[in-house]
Amino acid sequence: MTEVDGILIAFGLTLMAGLATGVGSLLAFFTSTTNTKFLSWSLGFSAGVMIYVSMVEIFFKAQDALVAAKGDVLGQWLTVIGFFGGMLLIALIDKFIPSHGNPHNLKKVEEMNDKNAHKGDAALIKMGTFTALAIAIHNFPEGIATFTAALQDPALGFAIAVAIAIHNIPEGIAVSVPIYFATGDKKRAFRLSFLSGLAEPIGALIAFLFLMPFLNDLMFGIIFAAVAGIMVFISLDELLPAAKKYDETHKSIYGLITGMAVMAVSLLLFI
Repeated sequence: MTEVDGILIAFGLTLMAGLATGVGSLLAFFTSTTNTKFLSWSLGFSAGVMIYVSMVEIFFKAQDALVAAKGDVLGQWLTVIGFFGGMLLIALIDKFIPSHGNPHNLKKVEEMNDKNAHKGDAALIKMGTFTALAIAIHNFPEGIATFTAALQDPALGFAIAVAIAIHNIPEGIAVSVPIYFATGDKKRAFRLSFLSGLAEPIGALIAFLFLMPFLNDLMFGIIFAAVAGIMVFISLDELLPAAKKYDETHKSIYGLITGMAVMAVSLLLFI
């Protein structure tokens, strides 16, 4: 595989993950009820994939690169700093997003059934717009993470892209519900949802333009350590709480374990 092929695959995977917000929007339009059991299981699955791949694979890839670049002691310190630095970054993004626009507040499809109940409600339109903006901000570092991982290891990038795509689907619903609820306009709701997902390929483009020229062991190690921290934070702060919100019979934990097991087997197959 040539370098150009690798870049195209990385962009393709990032685009796939980002556009899953649009898939969520479409699901909201064409289904009448939320399958809470499946939603809980799939969010848990996504969290399991992210946590396992971050702690077992990405963290140690980062550590190997940083140790190679800076020696054993400094390399390990830089790995830990990068890991918690990634957590701090995504925590700060969360902190500065208005609470009514935070993508953690997921919506159900049923909320769209009476489209005229709050038609013209400016507060709902504002909430949907803020949610789209919040998701776009969240998706930006996720795009960098997916692109960078896929560039170094397409199989790893694919696993990350799938996990991010799964958790982007309910985020797409979170954008569509208030916009459609307030306007009755499916096109407008879908457009905002779709645009919020484009932040991921934009993040990939930024990584390609500004990070690739400097992608040595040091830069790669720091980025990967931060990516591991970001993904663990997203799993613990977003995915698992959202999964538990819809949980009825421990489906989220079963999904979590299944996600970890699938990721573990996938990594073993590519040894």
